[in-house]
Amino acid sequence: MTLLIDTPRLQMRHFRLADAEAVRAFNANTKVTRYTGDPAQISTSEQARRLIKDVWLHEYKRYGYARYALIHKQHNRLIGFCGFKFNPQQQLADLGYRMLPQYWQQGLGYEAAQSVMTYGLTTLALPGIYAEVDSANTGSVRILQKLGFTHTDSYRQWGLNLQRYDYLCAPYSR
Repeated sequence: MTLLIDTPRLQMRHFRLADAEAVRAFNANTKVTRYTGDPAQISTSEQARRLIKDVWLHEYKRYGYARYALIHKQHNRLIGFCGFKFNPQQQLADLGYRMLPQYWQQGLGYEAAQSVMTYGLTTLALPGIYAEVDSANTGSVRILQKLGFTHTDSYRQWGLNLQRYDYLCAPYSR
């Protein structure tokens, strides 16, 4: 395992196929996915393996980054992901994170997002980062604001009322 990011309570590394069951667990949880707009829920380990192989492993090779496996150090458990997804239309990285509900409201979302932002800006030298969040997801809105993101747009997409936040990005136009 190549450790990419190490924080006081979390570690991040590339996903591997052996993570399929953990990926299924957090992606099949409707509390986790209710604000994501994902087109299809991952409900089987085989679907999770395809996500890992066809999306994340592919993106590591193509772009040098993707979503990273989020490991809770004390429990030695994969609890979610945090990382980036390249948006080819905008030539920017989209910050995303999710984790199992029992790990919410402990500051772990901010800890993960802050450390992956530092990694993205320094190690990966990303020119800009943006995030889209459902306005009802107040926890994620607070994380982005605390990280220094600027609210730049609001719109409806995927059946969600989305807010766009930018960090060190050129002005965004729709």
